[in-house]
Amino acid sequence: MTADTDKTVNAESDSNTFDPIAAAEEANIDLSEVPEWDDAYLDRVSDRLLFNYDLTQDRQVHGEIFSMYAEMRLESHKHFFHPALDYANHETREHVLVTWIDRPRVETLERFITLGHNLADDSTWLDPDEEHFGTEFTFVIVADAVPESVESFVSSFRDRTLLKFGYYGHYEIHLIVVAPDREDAVASEQADTVQAFTLWQDITADERSGVIGRIRSVLNF
Repeated sequence: MTADTDKTVNAESDSNTFDPIAAAEEANIDLSEVPEWDDAYLDRVSDRLLFNYDLTQDRQVHGEIFSMYAEMRLESHKHFFHPALDYANHETREHVLVTWIDRPRVETLERFITLGHNLADDSTWLDPDEEHFGTEFTFVIVADAVPESVESFVSSFRDRTLLKFGYYGHYEIHLIVVAPDREDAVASEQADTVQAFTLWQDITADERSGVIGRIRSVLNF
């Protein structure tokens, strides 16, 4: 975690503008336990993810090495009069896997889609049962530029699979390609995690509705 954190430089910016350091302090997150990336871009991205995700550096997954791995886990519990009489317990998780590829191609994205399905078949990543609500695999490519073919593929992509006809929940695969030097990004439908990677845009309370909506979907199940 560096002191050079993404902050709004406009003194007249809206009071709802998101400050990741302030949010971490308010949530009593020990910043000394957050990994520090040598790469300035990923280090600033971690500033936006740290309060909702557990972060890991250089994670190897089925032969692929990802510079950043982030995991978010949400659990909901309902009880009848007393916590011991609980029911409708559900869990949802998101795995965010980030890698640098200077010139991504559609074939690259297809490889990650296959990896996502393979992870869904791996019980260490997804354990389908009655308490499983949903698991999301978000693959993020940081590139020099976003090729037109890649932008077209990603923007029209959505992959959602029901497990045992939905009785064991579902899993989704998301794709994000970002070119920070060009301030350009494309994300598949429902990939709201892209907000953490578009550092040239401020995160406001309204823009965080994607994450909040996901939490509500679990709590109000």
